[in-house]
Amino acid sequence: MQVNMHEAQAHLAHYVEKTLAGEEVVLAQGGKALVALVPIEKHNNVILGILEGAFDVPENFDDSLPEDFYKDFTA
Repeated sequence: MQVNMHEAQAHLAHYVEKTLAGEEVVLAQGGKALVALVPIEKHNNVILGILEGAFDVPENFDDSLPEDFYKDFTA
């Protein structure tokens, strides 16, 4: 949907709601598209690297586990 800048100013909340609902809203002036409204993605508050340097991963981390390790997991 393309909306005139003046119309967008008068009804901004309406067009923000449409954008959040998944509709593409493009703001135009003089019939020429200028910008698009896009929703900001929500972040899950995960901070990557927060434990960097807190522990060492052993070199054999990816090695197979000993066969007797699995005996407790079989019926």
